[in-house]
Amino acid sequence: MSALAGKRVLITGGGTGAGADLARGFHEAGAEVVITGRREGPLQVVAERLKGTRVVTADVTDEASVKAMFDKAGPVDVVIANAGASTSAPFHRTTLEDWNAMLAVNLTGVFLTLREGLRQFTGWGRLISVASTAGLKGYAYVTPYAAAKHGVVGLTRALALEVARKPVTVNALCPGFLDTEMTERSVANIMEKTGKSHDEALAALSATNPQRRLIRPEEVTAAALWLCAPGAEGINGQAIAIAGGET
Repeated sequence: MSALAGKRVLITGGGTGAGADLARGFHEAGAEVVITGRREGPLQVVAERLKGTRVVTADVTDEASVKAMFDKAGPVDVVIANAGASTSAPFHRTTLEDWNAMLAVNLTGVFLTLREGLRQFTGWGRLISVASTAGLKGYAYVTPYAAAKHGVVGLTRALALEVARKPVTVNALCPGFLDTEMTERSVANIMEKTGKSHDEALAALSATNPQRRLIRPEEVTAAALWLCAPGAEGINGQAIAIAGGET
């Protein structure tokens, strides 16, 4: 019997990319899965593939929407704040609107999701955010995104100290460039702005990883499952890089 059998997990941004694979992994581990996002269509595609998975539409940047999301989901044991977005531009061309949008979804969205998740815990619980290696180091042309992800790491470390005496842990997963739709958009952006071919643009992103490859979504899922398994109780307040040795 899986340790997750009978437990409920809520995954934001569950309709695509890492979120969809997280839903798969927790479903296969026997958990009841609730996936959320702003667009119902992609969520329903995942839910049809993973029988019993529930769908809740929500906007993680809106406080009332996040509260309603947890009301509709019911009591949950694992909260994975995965929803995020990325844009790129030179810093001098970054508008205040760009800045605010990146902080809203990548940092405020995590704050609201983890706060409401923690509030409804009655005992054992796991709070996990999907951050990025951009939360551990700098990358050119994504200043607002990197700033937001650094904020997620700081939030994780601070909150972990608050809950340390409870049966609750708080951790961040920090993957490098993932083999997902978001990275494909980054590839397209590089192609448009530099004239590089698809393979050249993809190679440029893959080169940030010493293993010279993109990280697979299932590697993020495996780490999240481990954090919820027996034996991981002492893993708290960590920003875990999944990046092939990138520093």
